[in-house]
Amino acid sequence: MEYITHIGTDESGKGDFFGPLVIASAMVDEKNAKYFLDLGIKDSKKLSDKKMLTLAVEIKKNVPHSIIAISNQKYNELYSNMKNLNKLLAWGHARAIENILEHSTCEYALSDKFGDESLIKSALMKNGRTIRLEQMCKAESDIAVAAASVLARATFVQKMQDMENTYGVKFQKGCSGLVKDAAKIFIEKYGKDRLKEVCKAHFKTYNEL
Repeated sequence: MEYITHIGTDESGKGDFFGPLVIASAMVDEKNAKYFLDLGIKDSKKLSDKKMLTLAVEIKKNVPHSIIAISNQKYNELYSNMKNLNKLLAWGHARAIENILEHSTCEYALSDKFGDESLIKSALMKNGRTIRLEQMCKAESDIAVAAASVLARATFVQKMQDMENTYGVKFQKGCSGLVKDAAKIFIEKYGKDRLKEVCKAHFKTYNEL
């Protein structure tokens, strides 16, 4: 089957109480698709942090890409305006596609399915209005989406490391009991009013704390 050059988009940090929401896109042609498969690029959930950070460097060197990291403070502000995570995600995916289209021509984009397709379509600006956009479940099986997922997760991991260096707290990923323990340590150090600087405030965990 003929390979069609396309943009893949994916996000990271959506289910993590701490840390940013990162949305990335990568435009992959046939040559780079083969190269990325040979490198072992796949869904970031199947890769170690160390491997992912190395692969992200290769992706950035080889293909047009865009990474949008929404800090916790910005995320909480956007969420309080939009009141809907899928709308926020659609806005981010649309921006990531648009950023590539400012410098490259592409007719097809693919993202993981997270909500109504029309959300991303309506968030696209003039550059993206003509692109054929599809969402599918488990889209990370596509090499362009896998590349975007690696870029998004690698950036998330780096941003979490930056936060740990800034605040001197070991922030846990996900939403487990360990996350609450880390939040309590943060509150002891900085007070609960500053928790929004490092977390997603609409999570149930926030009210529980």
